Amino acid sequence: MSDPQILVLDAGTTSTRAIVFGADGGVRAVAQRPLAQFYPAPGEVEHDAAEIRDATFACAREALAAAGGAAALGIANQRETVVAWDKASGRPLHRAIVWQDRRTAPACEALRRAGQEPVIQAQTGLLIDPYFSATKMRWLIDNVDAVGAAARAGTLALGTVDAWLAWNLTGGAFITDASNASRTSLLALTGAQWDAGLCDLFGVPRGALAEVTDCHGAWGRSDPAIVGAAVPLTGMAGDQQAATIGQGCLAPGDAKATYGTGAFVLANKGAAVPRSGHRLLGTVLLQEAGRRTYALEGSVFTAGSLIAWLRDGLGLLAASDECEAVARSVPDNGGVVLVPALTGLGAPHWRPDARAAITGLSAGTGRAHVVRAALEAMAQQTFDLAQAFAADGAAWSRLRIDGGMSANDWMAQDIADILALEVERPDNVETTALGAAMLAAVGAGIHADLPAAAAAMRGPVRCFRPAMDDAVRAKRLADWHAALAKI
Repeated sequence: MSDPQILVLDAGTTSTRAIVFGADGGVRAVAQRPLAQFYPAPGEVEHDAAEIRDATFACAREALAAAGGAAALGIANQRETVVAWDKASGRPLHRAIVWQDRRTAPACEALRRAGQEPVIQAQTGLLIDPYFSATKMRWLIDNVDAVGAAARAGTLALGTVDAWLAWNLTGGAFITDASNASRTSLLALTGAQWDAGLCDLFGVPRGALAEVTDCHGAWGRSDPAIVGAAVPLTGMAGDQQAATIGQGCLAPGDAKATYGTGAFVLANKGAAVPRSGHRLLGTVLLQEAGRRTYALEGSVFTAGSLIAWLRDGLGLLAASDECEAVARSVPDNGGVVLVPALTGLGAPHWRPDARAAITGLSAGTGRAHVVRAALEAMAQQTFDLAQAFAADGAAWSRLRIDGGMSANDWMAQDIADILALEVERPDNVETTALGAAMLAAVGAGIHADLPAAAAAMRGPVRCFRPAMDDAVRAKRLADWHAALAKI
């Protein structure tokens, strides 16, 4: 192919997409489908694993047909979400348990009471929380008869969405890349494969887990019957690591924030294994030829999902993209503060029990004040993360932002104002898929290495510089922390 193209499967939380990129990072074709969300009980969130597979591959067929083919294929995916399937039949054994799910909070609390959190954090970089995959895996084994039976029979497969898609895509390659594996609580940050002691602690059979691989390589080809072409699978990463790569955060100290369903900040730590004393996470950013680059991460559970809730749950918006104009329609928040703990609070608070709150309501409060307060919460949550990163010796000199929400100019400026930092946004804010494309391009030999891929593919950026009065900023943050203290 004279102009080699890269197909990316970007399996997110609320939708799944296929995007075909050129070697220059330009988008050649896009196909997207929504994913159904299931809420069996309060705090529980599930997806249909078969729908993830079928919708993603339907998008791939559509995008490949529109673009005329691809020379490489990459996968980016929602992390921590767990799929259980039978290796013999290939059928999922239960709905996927989504990263937002809180059903394993009692199991996590039992582990904390048993004094296991320092041990787990030292090995994996992670805290004990229902967010991560291991307790979800154990819950499936203990509570779903078909999963338990497959475990006893030795036919159980447990994996994150990358492993599920790769298995189906290639006709049985059972692999997961190191960035996704590092989100399970079962991989030591310095361990090449799954840690036997961690698997025993969480009660997850090692034989049910995929082989841990690099983030770019050669793992087989897609089945033409599935996606319409035999395309080499050459890149994989969890969505937040992929976005970090897509933002060109390839040097220690580079930091990015992705505002999607949740909000996730990662700062490149190079070859240094990250250790946090302020409730941040250590994670694998990238593995190449067995060598790891690490990141420090702060994870916020509610970002774009808050705007969806204002639209669908409260009826305050007809469409999500109205929120910028609505926020601009009032001069300030009218004293309203919204704490968006719809699925608990993530970093640096880690309170799965927390619930959302709206404070400061008065007779003069209108929908615009609530919507503005919701957008302001994005900057305020990011500020709390910035404080934690600085305390861990990883202060940001600037912040690169991306994700669907970051297209909102008002919000991007507000983040710069509250952080008192320059904020940089690429013209293409969908950097998760772009990062997976960069990995796949390197794996296929289209670009020599990731710095070359980033230089060729990232594209132009826009800068937002802080302009808020210091007194206004201080009042906003004081009101925010006062509201946090009440929940």
